[in-house]
Amino acid sequence: MSTSETSRYVRLRVEVVLEITGSDELTGAAVGRIDADEFMPEEERTHARSAVREDDAEALAYLIEPFDLVSEVPGVELVQASWSSEEVDYDPDAQEWDLDEEDEVDEHDTERV
Repeated sequence: MSTSETSRYVRLRVEVVLEITGSDELTGAAVGRIDADEFMPEEERTHARSAVREDDAEALAYLIEPFDLVSEVPGVELVQASWSSEEVDYDPDAQEWDLDEEDEVDEHDTERV
């Protein structure tokens, strides 16, 4: 199969674990982003402010923008994106968090660790 016959679309999966070291700063930045969103209806804005004040993961989701991850990569255009965040119990010694673990990758996938 030649390159012209293959799909031009690529799904990039990224998993990131972040440690929240400044909850107040995170919440403040998320509220600032919400307040600056000129297209958000006021009812939604009120709900969003409440959500980010109660949950750091929700605050983080308001600050992460997938477009920013690829906006300067030459030759690509973001077509669709979805993301979510959730609080997790993180144990760097647990096998489930072992980033060096060999995952099964099919011959058309590229995995970067």
